Amino acid sequence: MKFWFGLSLVFAAIYGILALQQAFSSEYVVQDDARQHVFWMRRFLNPDLFPNDLIADYFQSVAPSGYAIFYRSFTIVGIDPLWLSKILPLILGLLTTSYSFGVCLQILPIPLTGFIGAILLNQNLWMQDGLISATPKAFIYPLFLAFFYYFLRRSLIPCLVAIALLGLFYPSLIFVCILILLFQICHWRQWRLRLSLNRQNYIGIAGIGVAILVLLPYALSLSEFAPTIAASTARTLPEFLPGGRSSFFINDAWEFWFNESRSGIRLTSALMPPLVYAGLLLPMMLCYPSLFPLTTKIRSNIILLPQMIVASLVMFFIAHALIFKLHLPSRYTQHSLRIVLTTAAAIALTLLLDTLLRRSHKFYPGIFDYIKRTCALIIALILIFYPATLHQFLWTGYIVGNNPILYQFFQQQPTNILIASLANEANNLPTFAQRSILVGSEYAIPYHWGYYHQFRQRTLDLIQAQYSQDLTDVQQFIQKYNINFWLLEKNAFTPEYVTSDRWIRQFQPLTTNIIQGLHQQAPALSKVTTQCTVFEVDNFIVLQAQCIQTKSE
Repeated sequence: MKFWFGLSLVFAAIYGILALQQAFSSEYVVQDDARQHVFWMRRFLNPDLFPNDLIADYFQSVAPSGYAIFYRSFTIVGIDPLWLSKILPLILGLLTTSYSFGVCLQILPIPLTGFIGAILLNQNLWMQDGLISATPKAFIYPLFLAFFYYFLRRSLIPCLVAIALLGLFYPSLIFVCILILLFQICHWRQWRLRLSLNRQNYIGIAGIGVAILVLLPYALSLSEFAPTIAASTARTLPEFLPGGRSSFFINDAWEFWFNESRSGIRLTSALMPPLVYAGLLLPMMLCYPSLFPLTTKIRSNIILLPQMIVASLVMFFIAHALIFKLHLPSRYTQHSLRIVLTTAAAIALTLLLDTLLRRSHKFYPGIFDYIKRTCALIIALILIFYPATLHQFLWTGYIVGNNPILYQFFQQQPTNILIASLANEANNLPTFAQRSILVGSEYAIPYHWGYYHQFRQRTLDLIQAQYSQDLTDVQQFIQKYNINFWLLEKNAFTPEYVTSDRWIRQFQPLTTNIIQGLHQQAPALSKVTTQCTVFEVDNFIVLQAQCIQTKSE
């Protein structure tokens, strides 16, 4: 067992080290999701950063308490949260691998099964943006697998600790845990719901109690950015429609329910790499023990795999029924499906390999050793070298900042400045320049209306001001939001610039009117760029808002 477990950790470490190489390839590198969930944590190092910042305040408010405390504890000794976010995927990957290996062995006690399951899950996760993000969803896999592992072992205290930690880092999945625990203490027999008489199953009662205690603070607290957006309102916003920043209501029923990243169960993403499809064959294989004799070694606790799927689907449909109240439905299925299907695939592949070896020994005893080695080699090659066949295996989602001089310019400004910009580069400024921006497409998260109605109004006002033909509109906008600098791309005042930007284009009919106006007359802001430019690099110019205020048409 030590060999297969060690080999699993070796491959997990290799994947993590390859990611580290990308993470530290440049001074200005950040994971895409970390731009939302990590940048504001630099407040722990410097409380003067991001003062009265709507964006920073919002993302700090939605951060789970355990996640925030975890990062804050490292800032006490001066560790930069952004640096920590680059190191964590390697550590979390090793923990995930350990528990995945353990879970497989608790169901089918064969070390090869643990190796296959751990490798499949690793490859699946490194094709996604979850583990690599070092955001709350990155902690799901080690913590949820820890709960699964300790529950399979009936280890009471470690199981309760895992439940508590999962609730502190990713509260949504606590509901799935509660349902799984309920399945252990309640049974449907003879058309009646009955309590289990097995005392071992009452670990579920303690687990549910811990889960409720962890969820209680979330239930009793009231967010300053409440309420969550109503479905009726969301259906009227282009942000939620096909092509929108947070598209949800799409017309393709298959994609909507099975694959869409927000509304679907994310089936396709769970079935990667291709060997995971073998997990779909496991139920059928279990029905033929004569064909797959190793099924007799499978423990009865395998029932937890379908129970986890049922629990996830129940929460998935409840989340759809309470649309956005429990955030996105896909949260309740995508992670558990990956764990269940990779585990099932590992068991199925072990059963298949065992059957092939038994048959070869029976019919070809003279070359049994050769067939055994060949089968093992083929599976090993597919498992280990499949990533090499992909165009891009490690999907890290790392964003590389290509304008260090621009970041350094803003870093030299006071910490309380506010930058207005519609450029995509503005999304990088809170992380790389550590300065506040008025809006940015990366931060246009529309689920809490208390936040997004302010954010959306800011965006509309910025678009209107940037392309207004009246300089007074620009000056009133600057005064309203206390803007200090305005970041522009040199082609910002062309119709092509507006039409090519998906985020700007969704604000209709405003952008259509702006495009028509650009064909007729230059915006007022474009006429003061020469006099008010205080910094210029490559395709970017920075205007001083105070200068704009002194100009007249």
